[in-house]
Amino acid sequence: MESVNGESSNRFQVLCHDQVSRLHEVMEETVPIHGRGNFPTLEVKLKDLIQVVRRKLKEAGVSVRDVRLNGGGASYIVGTENVTPYNDLDLIFGVDLSTTNDLQKIKNTALDSLLNFLPEGVNTDNMTSCTLKEAYVHKLVKVCNDNDRWSLISLSNRTGRNVELKFVDKMRRQYEFTVDSFQIILDSLLTFYDVSQTPMSEHFYPTVIAESVYGNFDEAMYHLNKKLIATKQPEEIRGGGLLKYCNLLVRGYNAAPDVDIQILERYMCSRFFIDFSDIAQQKNKLENYLVNHFRDDDEYLKYDYMRILHRVVDESTICLMGHERRQTLNLIQCIAYQVLVEQDQKAQHKYFEMQQFDSQNNLVIDQVFYGPYGNSSGYYNAMNAGYMPQIMCTSAPQYLQCS
Repeated sequence: MESVNGESSNRFQVLCHDQVSRLHEVMEETVPIHGRGNFPTLEVKLKDLIQVVRRKLKEAGVSVRDVRLNGGGASYIVGTENVTPYNDLDLIFGVDLSTTNDLQKIKNTALDSLLNFLPEGVNTDNMTSCTLKEAYVHKLVKVCNDNDRWSLISLSNRTGRNVELKFVDKMRRQYEFTVDSFQIILDSLLTFYDVSQTPMSEHFYPTVIAESVYGNFDEAMYHLNKKLIATKQPEEIRGGGLLKYCNLLVRGYNAAPDVDIQILERYMCSRFFIDFSDIAQQKNKLENYLVNHFRDDDEYLKYDYMRILHRVVDESTICLMGHERRQTLNLIQCIAYQVLVEQDQKAQHKYFEMQQFDSQNNLVIDQVFYGPYGNSSGYYNAMNAGYMPQIMCTSAPQYLQCS
């Protein structure tokens, strides 16, 4: 990477060829957007979706300041060591949301853009933005207050790789930890796609700038490459960053040397229980987080994730009454148990799929299946192998009991 000259240069850097190449691969990747019911799956390239949405916003009279790739996708591209996979593809469109009409216009325009990606032969005459919302939107969010004015449209993907279109006028907090504070400004790359007839090469590629909204690009980059955890004012983050923090821990990240981890964990727990004070809210948040942040190839991490969350909540929660604390810990144990049961069922199914039969249809066990915890006892059984949580759901309300 090269530094950008200017008074705020410590926030920005220019991507090198390898990073631009990774960005190009992400932009060219075909991502399925799955429809509900009889609606067909849309096969969408990220660059095509961005260009269509940006063009239609302009036609609707909405000015777009810039377009950025945010979150895990941006961290994947800028990282030079320990490049880790990403889940969601987060796109930020800088727009004006000063009136309610702006919000509605942008939402309708973004949803109507999906019509461009329907397979040939599909009748679109009666498809409205409301129809498309019901068919392809996983989540809609709108935030309007003194410090934040933005909206989110999350498009459905059954493998967990949702495409998230975020339309931002202003946002007080745009990151949780330094390692997810990167934003890649895509406008120069989009222009390159529009005007260049020559393919990219090591000596011919667009100048693409990335920003760390944490404020210090070099420090954030060091944390990303060395898998270190650091942040500012965790009490400002919705949910305190608690769930993301435990996700980083389970993936091998450690606290940066100058971070007081006990104070950090207390702040995160306090803010989490302020934002999710009800046990039903906590249950919904935890279950949705597991679905959205653990893909098929890292699903085995779910149980360890729940163990880490249980430890952090148990050791660092100081803002709950005794019965509330016990109820939350029991909820975490219940979900951990459910994770183990699901892993056990999948592992047993996989084991029997791997078996061979002789000419008399007798089972021949000539191979060993190693489950996610490394045991080799013929087949993986979480309960028999002793991986059950030590305390089972003894005090949770009836609607939380494990089945």
